[in-house]
Amino acid sequence: MKTEKEKMIAGEHYNAGDATLVKDRRRAKNLLHRLNVIEYRITKKAREIIQELIPNTGANLYIEPPFHCDYGYNIHCGDNVYFNVNCVVLDCAPVTIGSNVFFAPNVHLYTATHPLEAELRKTLESALPITIGDDCWIGGNTVICPGITIGNGCVIGAGSVVTKDIPENSLAVGNPAKVIRKLNKE
Repeated sequence: MKTEKEKMIAGEHYNAGDATLVKDRRRAKNLLHRLNVIEYRITKKAREIIQELIPNTGANLYIEPPFHCDYGYNIHCGDNVYFNVNCVVLDCAPVTIGSNVFFAPNVHLYTATHPLEAELRKTLESALPITIGDDCWIGGNTVICPGITIGNGCVIGAGSVVTKDIPENSLAVGNPAKVIRKLNKE
């Protein structure tokens, strides 16, 4: 039988009030408090906090506080990933970010979702993974919805709401985000 944590990561309905998940969120919130309030500047201690919060990263993960996430351990980053101020990552499901990816201020990545049926929604949640390829730039105030894949080499324009997958080397803008042209052509 799967634990609630295993169900959550697998994208199945799960009980977010499970004691293990509550403990995991509390751990993340304690680390975020240290990062966002006590350190606030990117110091050696702040880098240690980030490494403890988000252990699955390549070289040069940079987070400009304040930053928020649910768990941290479901965020997987390649090398040279930059989060500007006020980014939010609801990482109930895996969030996989390639290398050389830049997030402008106020970008939100939401893996968390809820059943459409009211009775189920009272007690259960679910989550779908988000994948962002290498060499992407995500513009300010963008929202990336659950289950989305953004291909390599993409730019997502400021204020976009990404509700569908974006093919590689695309410029996508708007609400909902639509591809308006191809990028990185030889």
